[in-house]
Amino acid sequence: MEADNIAGGKEPKRLPVWACIPLFIVILFILLGLYGTLARGCLSLVLGVEARHPGVVGYIILEASMLLAVLTAAIPMLRFERRPFSDLGLSLKGHVKGLWYGLLMAILLYLFGFGISFVLGEIEVTGFQFKPLDLLGSWVFFLLVALFEEILMRGYILGRLLHTTMNKFLALFISAALFAFMHIFNPEIAFLPMLNLLLAGIFLASCFISLSIGTSVGTIVALVPVAAGIAGKTDVSMPFMTALVIGGAFFGDNLSFISDTTIAATRTQGCAMRDKFRANFMIAIPAALVVFVYYIIYGSQIEVAQDITSVEWGKVIPYLIVLGTAIAGINVMLVLLLGLLSTGIIGMIYGSFDFFGWFSAMGNGITGMGELIIITLMAGGMLELVRFNGGIDYILHRLTQKVNNKRGGELSIAALVSLANICTANNTIAIITVGSLANGIAEQFKIDKRKSASILDTFSCVVQGIIPYGAQMLIAAELTGLSPISIIGYLYYPMILGVVALLSIFFRYPRRYS
Repeated sequence: MEADNIAGGKEPKRLPVWACIPLFIVILFILLGLYGTLARGCLSLVLGVEARHPGVVGYIILEASMLLAVLTAAIPMLRFERRPFSDLGLSLKGHVKGLWYGLLMAILLYLFGFGISFVLGEIEVTGFQFKPLDLLGSWVFFLLVALFEEILMRGYILGRLLHTTMNKFLALFISAALFAFMHIFNPEIAFLPMLNLLLAGIFLASCFISLSIGTSVGTIVALVPVAAGIAGKTDVSMPFMTALVIGGAFFGDNLSFISDTTIAATRTQGCAMRDKFRANFMIAIPAALVVFVYYIIYGSQIEVAQDITSVEWGKVIPYLIVLGTAIAGINVMLVLLLGLLSTGIIGMIYGSFDFFGWFSAMGNGITGMGELIIITLMAGGMLELVRFNGGIDYILHRLTQKVNNKRGGELSIAALVSLANICTANNTIAIITVGSLANGIAEQFKIDKRKSASILDTFSCVVQGIIPYGAQMLIAAELTGLSPISIIGYLYYPMILGVVALLSIFFRYPRRYS
């Protein structure tokens, strides 16, 4: 995963990114505890009983200890990785103008937020006091907070990710996601303070779960009953809520490293999962963002009265392990093994099951995949018979006789897998069935194998997501007592994903894979 050349020179050998970042975080947490204890001890000696309410000065000291901890953890890691201290981004050279622009933007954003809140009646000005020392103390405190968080997330973690071959936008997304996750545990955080993110939150949860476990069927089985219960307490229709979960489920099915469609598409085209993910990411994310924004706007007027229970964040750890290790490029078998082990450990800690219940759950999962394995073997045998008798050559000839460029070849692959999916009602079987045909078309028209794998996976998920007789749709309909036909009209994500995928072919996007 490491880049071969950085800034024109050969990159020195170092630990992989998936090992460096966790090691850095472990060291940081140890130092945070040590320095935090020392800081509180000093405050107790100086302030005595008043140390329980230290005020601004006390908070400054505690934040300074956190900043010292992140620097103490980062410096030896940088030396160990043979990276310069400047990688933390603390140099002012050439950035003075940027700092002034940042300060100006911060003031404008504050004034904008204050103005909006004042107009909406969220705040009321009852008086004005000017205390220079309190203002200075607050400024120093927030400066220390900003330095600590930026050095941690941007200086080290993002800087480390950028020293790999990972796409810079993906690296930025990962660091931003980690930054957001870090603040989830803030005791003062208030979810949904200004926007009702009920619908968008369910869609996001469906995306996250399916991306982590790699199965749309499992996601639908887990979340559709929850969505149905929420629909019963709101004015949102049951078909709409069900389609919302189905859309998110296919987002993960299309992108996950451990999805059967991803494995089938990459193996038939002979490309790496990481490369196929990058090609898919540039297509799926715009479609998901459009749908996500729509759900935010549509759900802004929804009201639901419910008690918010505490979230057992520990149960999220297996999902994060699977997702993180997969993105880091670890072998899929090792990713699955880590997912099984972490799930078993966390499940037994929380009492969800015992040791034998863990094995029973794994056995049920293997049994559930038995039918797919048998069908796959039969499909492979049938395909070989067709190839032996010249059927594949005939199909390739008929399908490509009027095609003379890459764009036409990519459309042929999309049409081929879509037709196969309509006939088989299973996106994995459709990919396996036409994978060799798609590979032949890709070689004939010099289509990037990463793009052909992306087309296979994307269009199979699009078709599978909207046909009323697919397994996902039938299961969702059974769980809610609805007709599959009533759900199709609300399947916004698969529809928009299909449009974006077609546009990516017509406009040669993303360029590096076209």
